[in-house]
Amino acid sequence: MSPTGTTTVKDPIAPVADTAPDRGPAGPRAPESAPVPDTGPPRTERLPAAARAIARRLPGLVVRGLTKVVALAVLLAVWEIAPRAGLVDRTFLPPFHEVAVAWWELLADGQLTDNARASLTRSFTGFGLAVVIGVPLGLLIGRYRVVADLLGPLLEVFRNTAALALLPVFVLLLGIGETSKISIVLYACTWPILLNTISAVRQVDPTLLKLAKSMDLSAPRLFQKVILPASIPTIFTGIRLAGASSILVLVAAEMVGAKEGLGYLINASQYNFAIPQMYAGILTISVIGVAFNQLLVTVERRLSSWRVPATG
Repeated sequence: MSPTGTTTVKDPIAPVADTAPDRGPAGPRAPESAPVPDTGPPRTERLPAAARAIARRLPGLVVRGLTKVVALAVLLAVWEIAPRAGLVDRTFLPPFHEVAVAWWELLADGQLTDNARASLTRSFTGFGLAVVIGVPLGLLIGRYRVVADLLGPLLEVFRNTAALALLPVFVLLLGIGETSKISIVLYACTWPILLNTISAVRQVDPTLLKLAKSMDLSAPRLFQKVILPASIPTIFTGIRLAGASSILVLVAAEMVGAKEGLGYLINASQYNFAIPQMYAGILTISVIGVAFNQLLVTVERRLSSWRVPATG
């Protein structure tokens, strides 16, 4: 009963105020806190570093790709229009679509595949042997003065002798078989690899060599850890030059006494006056050269990924 004499009746439906502290099994419950606003970095900054780098480079890559496509399209358009317009004799330079048709026919009947396989086998064999011989020999000549003084006169004599000038010598000594063709490719590819390797070793930072010597590194470890990694960009310049030479020199060698190969295909098409087939073989050589160069560029980037690019 209230002090005024009236009786207060509780509403059975009204909620009862909870005046006792809420105790769970581990003690009093902590009051619920309001959600904390997200004050982190913007969403774009949360992307991985690789994704951000790709996002920054993507516009430039697209522009470069379109530029190359436009340049190639202009070349093919001029090639197609010039013979049709009478600017050149279409007998000796047929329109591009005729060359494309001839290329497809050669591919369909297997001639292009067989000849390309023969040329690539010879080219890659000679190129691979040149890398195996040229890189270690260049490292030794560039590093040790005694080896350089011993082999220097021979290098000066043979480096100035063109490979194609020695083609008759290779044919006379080794015959017209596979050995002479692989040997001429080996000779042509060795010089750019060897000379660029020598130059790369001699341009290694002397400070790196002094630090390596202070750590008592053995000669093999010095080559593995210091000299070879620092020389990779210049060495690969020579390897890419050798890759181009391996195809060009081989094509010339296949025009002398060969029974298969892209050089043989081009030469036979010229004698038979099959001009579209001749240009189809030339285009195939160009495509193979571009693809091979891009492969070498990819390998170089993978091996040189540890290098920090200079920032201006």
